[in-house]
Amino acid sequence: LVAVCVCVLGLIDTWSLRLFLQSLKMAALARRIKPLFDRVVVEKIVPEVKTKSGILLPDAAAPATNEATVLAVGSGVRTAEGKTLPLTVKEGDKVLLPDFGGTKITIENKEFYIYRESDFLGVLTH
Repeated sequence: LVAVCVCVLGLIDTWSLRLFLQSLKMAALARRIKPLFDRVVVEKIVPEVKTKSGILLPDAAAPATNEATVLAVGSGVRTAEGKTLPLTVKEGDKVLLPDFGGTKITIENKEFYIYRESDFLGVLTH
């Protein structure tokens, strides 16, 4: 409701509001899955299909997706003593993915991936 009021007042455009609401829906879908231990649920960031000059790129020429947003994290890694060490990534982090790996899952026609935290190449900072 607040987001709709902000849009009506002209503080943000309807496209930005639509993207914001869609991202909330994706996060809600991913929260249906609680990953175990050191596993993390991510959604890959879709690369731009249009250049800055307005040229549309075909799928074959589009850059590979190697960035993702963390949507859900497990409880952590278990040590040999039975203690749980928390994960270093948290929900909302942008991570760098390897070229191969992860388990693809589909929920309501949306694709998500499950990785182990150790598979990530790094966390992207602003």
